Amino acid sequence: MKKSLLLGIIGLATIGLVQGADTPTQPAAGNEAPEFTLATSDGSQVSLKDFKGKWVVLYFYPKDMTSGCTMEAKNFQRDLSQYEKTGAVILGVSVDSADSHKEFCAKEGLTFKLLADPGGKVSGEYGSTMDYKGTTMAARNTFLINPEGKIAKVYTGVKPAEHSEQVLKDLSELKKS
Repeated sequence: MKKSLLLGIIGLATIGLVQGADTPTQPAAGNEAPEFTLATSDGSQVSLKDFKGKWVVLYFYPKDMTSGCTMEAKNFQRDLSQYEKTGAVILGVSVDSADSHKEFCAKEGLTFKLLADPGGKVSGEYGSTMDYKGTTMAARNTFLINPEGKIAKVYTGVKPAEHSEQVLKDLSELKKS
């Protein structure tokens, strides 16, 4: 019995190691945020450096027009004026196309920028990719970037319903320090 228990533990540990081998590494709080330039839903290009001097909520999400992603986006939209009062901008990133983002913004009344990362390059640089049924998608992670371009806080495995409120609370605390 002890032997089978030990083998079971070793088996679970091995599975964890194998699964973890493909897990992208996220830049940690305190590190410089990786620079990027991506297309927006209106066809323009946006770079992280465009927002130097501002707080940036850079959130990665799996797919336009899905329930969890819609809830998360609508909550950021609902709280947008509070973010603007703190001098923060919201940027959403997924591997969907700029045209898909344009349709998503129109359908849901989103006025902040959604950025298209169709190859998943930027999502990968932020350790925010996942495989879903053989397709690479952005994982639901958020990076709060300070006005100097450093990552102030990292959120992984975000819960869409409460995420915006948590980011606002943390942003308020970080601005005090």
